Amino acid sequence: MTRRMALHIAMAVIAGLTLIPGLWMVSASLMPAGEASSFPPPFLPSRVTFEHYAELFTRLEISRYLLNSIIISTVVTAISLLFNSMAGYAFAKYRFAGRDKMFRFLIAEMVIPAQVTTLPLFLLLNKLGLVNTYAGVIVAGMATIYGIFLIRQFALSIPDSLIEAARIDGASEFRIYWSVILPLCKPIMVTLAIFTFLTVWNDFFWPLIVLTDDSMYTLPVALAILSGEHVRDTELMMAGSVITVLPVLVLFIALQRYYIQGIMMGSVKG
Repeated sequence: MTRRMALHIAMAVIAGLTLIPGLWMVSASLMPAGEASSFPPPFLPSRVTFEHYAELFTRLEISRYLLNSIIISTVVTAISLLFNSMAGYAFAKYRFAGRDKMFRFLIAEMVIPAQVTTLPLFLLLNKLGLVNTYAGVIVAGMATIYGIFLIRQFALSIPDSLIEAARIDGASEFRIYWSVILPLCKPIMVTLAIFTFLTVWNDFFWPLIVLTDDSMYTLPVALAILSGEHVRDTELMMAGSVITVLPVLVLFIALQRYYIQGIMMGSVKG
């Protein structure tokens, strides 16, 4: 009992330490200008002010970048769920020549760093005229090997008898996928949606490369540009960081039960 209590106390202390940077970020965003740059930096503001948030939305127009991030993340998540679920279901339940070899090849590609494929993808999009467009950012995340793998692992647990019964009843293959498979895959679909949305929302590297018009920047890119222009405005940058982190934090907290459930249910045999 004592050992368990000590373990819980240690875990609570470690969890508390991990929260300190985030708490200071929120606190610094509410400090008067220049206070966070003093040494040693105070943990709590001497006077709470929201002037930095007001400046972000008025003078720096961060709402435009916030809207860009919402549009891109939502569209990529929706398209990715469609394509990944189709491919994962096909790999799990359809028998076709080269299926297992193709899947092993996809899994092997997961060890290739994303930076290696950045240049070929950029050159391809440039030929297609998609550089500096929303489509250019979206196309890179429309399907992922991880998403296909996750859906496939979950779909393997669905009994084949359900699919055969639907076929006997005269359902088309797309109807089976839409009306039978997708409802059963809801836990893993929610998990993949959260994972994809968080990944796209926080992505900095690809939007920075593809987008050249600052009016199309996403929040991480815009915040990095602003930090260079306002390097001494620590409180302003902390306010921008809070605005960037808050939406995805709220989303994860609201859906974390489904996220954990999907991860656990997706760990069936391959």
